[in-house]
Amino acid sequence: MVALAERIDALLPQTQCTKCGYAGCRPYADAIAADQAGINQCPPGGASGIAKLAALLDREPVPLNPANGIERPLRVAVIDESLCIGCALCIQACPVGAIVGSAKRMHTVIPQLCTGCDLCVPPCPVDCIEMLVVQPPREWTAQDAQASRERFVARNLRLAAEKLEPPVSSGATRTDAVRAAVERARARRSQAVR
Repeated sequence: MVALAERIDALLPQTQCTKCGYAGCRPYADAIAADQAGINQCPPGGASGIAKLAALLDREPVPLNPANGIERPLRVAVIDESLCIGCALCIQACPVGAIVGSAKRMHTVIPQLCTGCDLCVPPCPVDCIEMLVVQPPREWTAQDAQASRERFVARNLRLAAEKLEPPVSSGATRTDAVRAAVERARARRSQAVR
């Protein structure tokens, strides 16, 4: 079953978006291989991804399950840097390390690395992230998927190593830091309106 899961995973787009209902492409591939998930739960893979999975598994292609989302053109996250408060929540949410910045500083998305997963949008406390269609429009390629998989694995290894290091005490919690950053942003906006 492992070999089958690997072959299934190789056909998935590696956006790590979790829209399939699993924590990433590999857990979804494992579920398909174990016959615990349908082949039609990956919006980024869309109809062509479903057709590839159907061919591999000798099944009939089925329409994308609307409960998992809709097929869309390739999109990337764009941060309105004038509104960014540097909370770093988007960096933590990005499964492939496509967002750079540091605490209390503006963040930005490296568009060539962004998978369009949307996972950075919900945690942003100031709604400064927008998902835009890549211009000019292009398809997500097998090379994009492989590079994304490598960044996802590298990020997970880094996070695992960080968990092994003793925590640094800063006195303030992350929640306090985010709250303070939101207040600074509100004050900056109110001064700009006057």
